[in-house]
Amino acid sequence: MMRAMHISLEHPMLAAVVDDLATHGWSQQALFVPGELVRALATECRRRDAEGQLNPAGVGRGVAQEVREAIRGDQIEWIDPGQAEACDRYLDVMDQLRLAINQGLFLGLEDFECHFALYPPGAFYRRHLDRFRDDDRRMVSAVLYLNENWQPQDGGQLRMFLADDVVHDVQPVAGTLVIFLSGEVPHEVLPAGRERLSLTGWFRRRGSDLF
Repeated sequence: MMRAMHISLEHPMLAAVVDDLATHGWSQQALFVPGELVRALATECRRRDAEGQLNPAGVGRGVAQEVREAIRGDQIEWIDPGQAEACDRYLDVMDQLRLAINQGLFLGLEDFECHFALYPPGAFYRRHLDRFRDDDRRMVSAVLYLNENWQPQDGGQLRMFLADDVVHDVQPVAGTLVIFLSGEVPHEVLPAGRERLSLTGWFRRRGSDLF
């Protein structure tokens, strides 16, 4: 059984994420969670895939949502508390991060939603923003990568389009967490030569429909 994780709001890594968000609007942290948790999460993702629980991701939301593989090709399943020990452990860590961001940046983040994302070889996700045009609740995006022994030639980078025409690529290496402001950082997922796993989620505030 994995040990529970207790992280102080003053933990240097949480503080680094908050400082990066305040200064740059994004943060990248290697080895954000222990390797044993990363491996357990990858195993859980593959188990759900083997049991047919992952489904093609859609574009848009609500009744307008549709599967469009020319835009995104990942397969997903949402995570709820109480489903698996590894998932609960990760949700606990992210709740500590939520509290740290609120303490440092006063964003009023109320909850965190996330799903497993499996990209088959060759799948991609075209450039987009994570915040919907008619829903302003998603404030901060968070992606944890679960890919052991990932090499640069495997592809699958997260490409972020930053201020001043700066482009930054994140290798989807196991244990790496990338955080960015959902409404301000356009990004895309490049095609990979092997299966690519992640946990993709959003810290949300209380919001209202804009239209």
